[in-house]
Amino acid sequence: MRPEPPDAITGAPGSTAAGATPHHYNPSPRAHPGLHVIALVEISKGLLALLAASGLEILGPAPLRGWVHELIARFQLDPAHGAAAWLVSAINPGGVHLAAAVAAFYGCMHVLEGWGLWHAKAWASWLGCVTVALYLPFDLFALAKHPGWLAWAVVAINLIVLWVLARDLYMRKR
Repeated sequence: MRPEPPDAITGAPGSTAAGATPHHYNPSPRAHPGLHVIALVEISKGLLALLAASGLEILGPAPLRGWVHELIARFQLDPAHGAAAWLVSAINPGGVHLAAAVAAFYGCMHVLEGWGLWHAKAWASWLGCVTVALYLPFDLFALAKHPGWLAWAVVAINLIVLWVLARDLYMRKR
């Protein structure tokens, strides 16, 4: 006669009801459709950032400066003062390389996080919780400054993402 498996919660042998299976947290990707959705969004954001980084490196500063000068002319901005002047001076080879490097790092981090969430890795849920928690103060500030349906939607989506990832971590702990 085989001994009964221990209960998932109490650990006592044979404390589960006859025929019932103990509740185990299954961190397989199929058990987490929310993680899959978040993973796809993160991978998409990462790939777009990598595409932007590549575009910055391929284009270089000359076409970017041309586009900024066209915008200055179209909106009749002062090219010698203000944000437009700062932007024109910031578009140089070093600035473009720095922007491309930051975008590439951002993209790699999001692709890595998405891969980890797709495979239900705990570290990816932690990384997601931290990054969403870092975004929330800025989202709340934007909501306070410019209340509207878009600001509310961004805050709501980020709170849902935070809840899904925190729930995943909580279920792993149990």
